[in-house]
Amino acid sequence: MLSPWWVSATLLMAGMWAIRRGARRADRIACVAGWFLTGAALAGLQAAYVLSQQLPAYPLRHDAVVSGRIVSLPEHEPRRTSFLFRVDGDVADALLRDRLIRLSWYDDDPLARGALRAGERWRFSARLRAPRGLRNPGGVDAERHALAQRISATGYLRDPSSARRLAAAQGVDAWRDAMSMRIAATVERPASRFVRALALGDVRGIHDEDWSVLRANGLAHLIAISGFHVGLVAGVFALLARGLWWCWPTLARRLPAPVAAAGAGAVGAMLYAAVAGFALPTVRTALMIALVAAVKVSRRSLGVADGLALAAMTVLLADPLSVLGAGFWLSFAGVAWLVWCLPSQRTGPVREFLGAQAVATIGLLPVSVVLFGQASLAGLAANLVAVPWWSLVVVPLSLVGLALEAVRAGMGQWAWAAAAWCFDLVWSLFEWLAAGPLAVWWLPEPHWLALPLALIGAFWLLLPRGVPGKAVAALLWLPLLWPDRRAPAPGEAELLVVDVGQGLSVVVRTSRHALLFDMGSAVPEGFDAGERAVVPALHALGVGRLDRVIVSHSDNDHMGGLVAVREAYPVPTVTAPAGAPVDGGHPCRAGEHWRWDGVEFRFLHPPADFPYLKNESSCVLRIEADGRAALLTGDIGEVIERRLLRLAPADVKADVVLVAHHGSAGSSDPGFIAATGAREALVSAGHGNRFGHPREEVVRRWSAAGARVHETAREGALRVRLGRGGVSVEARREAHPRLWDAAHRGGAHPAGLSYRPD
Repeated sequence: MLSPWWVSATLLMAGMWAIRRGARRADRIACVAGWFLTGAALAGLQAAYVLSQQLPAYPLRHDAVVSGRIVSLPEHEPRRTSFLFRVDGDVADALLRDRLIRLSWYDDDPLARGALRAGERWRFSARLRAPRGLRNPGGVDAERHALAQRISATGYLRDPSSARRLAAAQGVDAWRDAMSMRIAATVERPASRFVRALALGDVRGIHDEDWSVLRANGLAHLIAISGFHVGLVAGVFALLARGLWWCWPTLARRLPAPVAAAGAGAVGAMLYAAVAGFALPTVRTALMIALVAAVKVSRRSLGVADGLALAAMTVLLADPLSVLGAGFWLSFAGVAWLVWCLPSQRTGPVREFLGAQAVATIGLLPVSVVLFGQASLAGLAANLVAVPWWSLVVVPLSLVGLALEAVRAGMGQWAWAAAAWCFDLVWSLFEWLAAGPLAVWWLPEPHWLALPLALIGAFWLLLPRGVPGKAVAALLWLPLLWPDRRAPAPGEAELLVVDVGQGLSVVVRTSRHALLFDMGSAVPEGFDAGERAVVPALHALGVGRLDRVIVSHSDNDHMGGLVAVREAYPVPTVTAPAGAPVDGGHPCRAGEHWRWDGVEFRFLHPPADFPYLKNESSCVLRIEADGRAALLTGDIGEVIERRLLRLAPADVKADVVLVAHHGSAGSSDPGFIAATGAREALVSAGHGNRFGHPREEVVRRWSAAGARVHETAREGALRVRLGRGGVSVEARREAHPRLWDAAHRGGAHPAGLSYRPD
């Protein structure tokens, strides 16, 4: 929960007073407490300020004409181009002046969208809203990303034909875009996309399959410009300065060689950060190097541990919200482990490198599992090859090409081609490792206490040889690597209504089985709910296999994510209505039933002779666990609801009902609602969807019947338990609150407001 600004301001003054008092009296406890309060207060004030710069959560749509500059490399897709846009300070709309917004240009004409270049100034007519994302177990938190990146709004162009270019591309971003296009045009090898990523931080050309290989090998941190690469460039600049001073010793009379090398290293780091578009990881490393250079210039001695702590303080003072990014924790934790574990005396470069990799693997594994929900057993072997080969061969060649190309067009092509050839030499090895049994190991979402316990265990395991109790210390990893999956007891069931936006997906678990009912929507070359929401949720729940997959009907918002689910989980057959265009479908028929772990499952609709009518043919599934029942209704309308009520009124009685058709006006017949007697009504709908789901009259109907209405759009994923203790509903946003949630709390959204086109 975000504290009011005046509370943070009070804490800031108290922290500064404690620091001053501790410094005067040499009281370390007071100094530490003061710095802690000061840091917390600065982070709170920064977060409050950034949230205040975002558009209000309501009303949902905000139409405006904005002018400004494209400040990121535009991401071109078949039907969309997205980019970051810095709004001018003199636009008419006061809510958008000097704001950073993310825009999408939807158009079937790729030539029109392809005209966008980084560094250009444009005028757009846009429809905007406050940053909003899905909230699921294991899913990416888009709202946290927007807060960390200072994004004030997201939206799309209302009328692309009215877009006007105001000025040609200029600046560093324009140069990066031009260089990226030149690499793509001159290097014919497929690895040119990786050369662009390693040289310029341009990951637009890297495909989903590439990212899968990188994640499976624990190499994703190396493929874009990383802090290690910034340090490498800084080291090269420092060596060049040393060489210059060695060639002309008289220069030392004006400036000592160590000071010159430190300054050159800082300049090189800043230049490389600019080449990377001032991405946060590069800026963070450049600040650290600049700090070391400043200490060298001041002729002060600084220990490694003190330097690391001072660097962390500098980074947090410059950007308190960097703690929201995984890179902050991985980089500082990695260096801290190396500083503490590696011996001070030299043991040979090979042995030191192997030791560093072992320390980094063990020390960072707990943080990686918590941040990404996965571990790569092949990561150690892959990093042993990738770190030296990419960092010492591929990256230098890529940068040499940039430097030569900046001098004269065409001079750097040979270096880029050589970098691509060298990259291809080892890429096949990583593809082979990714397909093997030692690739990605997905882990369930752990308890918050698992991380500190695992870190204590890692600390103990990395103590010098001979320290007793290491076998016991390994047990401290169990809560992280073998967490409680919160599986239902025999006879009980759990339903997770996944937040997939405008669509539906429900995971049903018993003590030893799992069922997936629908899997959300998917747009070609765009958002795929199966990949982005459903599969991560299954991993976070610890679901190792799916015993049954049901597609209620063939609409995209219910079965679009099926391809992604099938890629992650082997699904032999899919249950769907007879006549639905689903590959390998087994028909769902009224009366079919089965029993898992004491839980009864039964289809209520459609009957065997029912024609396929899309929504009206949706599979309707009844789940009964220990006398408690849930009803999954798909997209049936009032006609089918009345039919079910007429044929089997006892079967529709349930404690929990998934409101049909996302709460549309054509469903939720009053008689059907009364017959269910439900105490909990669940609505799966997208935030600000163009259909106005759930309709206000439908929500009032369920509420008047005594049901509590829960919406994924407002509460995130909904976790429902059916069992001996009754029925319980846990909303993701309430169970796992975030300080940025305060900007999105409120009642149901106004009906009928649209956000993005089909």
